[in-house]
Amino acid sequence: MTEFAIPRFRSAICIVIAAALCAAAPLRAQSASPTPPSSSPLFREVTDEAGRTVRIPQPVRRIVSLAPSLTETVYALGLQDRLVGDTDYCDYPPDAKTKTKVGGAINPSLEQIAALRPDLVLMTKSLNRLETVYSLDNLGISSYATDPHTVDEIISSSKKLADVLGAPEAGNLLAADIQHRLADLYHRIAALPPKRVLFAVWTEPLISVGKDTFIADAMRRAGAVSIVDSSQDWPQVNLEEVAHLQPDYLVFASSHSESVAPQLDALARLPGWRIIDAVRDRRYAVISDAVNRPAPRIVEAIEDLAKQLHPEAFAEKPEAGKEKPGKEIPQAQHQSFLHLPLDIHSSSPDAATRGGCVCAR
Repeated sequence: MTEFAIPRFRSAICIVIAAALCAAAPLRAQSASPTPPSSSPLFREVTDEAGRTVRIPQPVRRIVSLAPSLTETVYALGLQDRLVGDTDYCDYPPDAKTKTKVGGAINPSLEQIAALRPDLVLMTKSLNRLETVYSLDNLGISSYATDPHTVDEIISSSKKLADVLGAPEAGNLLAADIQHRLADLYHRIAALPPKRVLFAVWTEPLISVGKDTFIADAMRRAGAVSIVDSSQDWPQVNLEEVAHLQPDYLVFASSHSESVAPQLDALARLPGWRIIDAVRDRRYAVISDAVNRPAPRIVEAIEDLAKQLHPEAFAEKPEAGKEKPGKEIPQAQHQSFLHLPLDIHSSSPDAATRGGCVCAR
């Protein structure tokens, strides 16, 4: 620290004058106001969605994401330039694949994370391990966890994250856009009876989603209700029970389209599946794997599912005085399952460690 010395007066006259001035007026040290604190604090304390009080460096310029859903959210907020690292399974948008990889969500490389010098590491309570939080704390690296369980919570969680990252306006705009799209969807399908569906996370064994998951909530927003009434997040389902309940549609999520026809044909040949009417009649709804991640892009999967289950709600109505077109419903609405993406057996090592769930959160 630089030290400031008091100048030496070389004559007694100067000393006397200085003393007189000091006696005639209050001392500067006594009258001066304290130096105001910096308008930009070094840290900010927030409470994350796991209930932890977290000290976050300000501003947040370097981010590492340990969940695909959080990587997507950072991009949706337009903050991807701050993202310096993510996991091996962060694959959307495509640019996320170019970021430095720190391993999987379950066992990320702490050495790689530390080498990236992040201001903040983003995590999810449901996917990442508490041991990772402790290890980051020991390294002096701040982490912030999210934990949304419904579509509304995905929206509010995205807004909170935007505020934590110093971009509240981006969060407000993103939330408003999603809410507008959901409101429009509700207006179209609210009066229609919901379709009874089975969402197949896995086929061998058959794994579906519980009623309290964000995926089940997303299906309700799309005008569907799951035939699986379970409090478990990822329940194993008996095929005989499915055959007894006979869903209107089977719903799959996928990001690939190369093996659609062979996989569906194979599904129809599997023991037990042939007695399900939806399999025999090829009543499938195949939507984006965005539905598997609690991120803003889930609204696209909700809209897609609603269009497949309730095409009549999206039929273009002819304007008054104009001839009615030959096809009221756009051809895309009637797209064959043979041309839709499907990957009913896809998985990842991280998913396998969590009981076979392929939902890469």
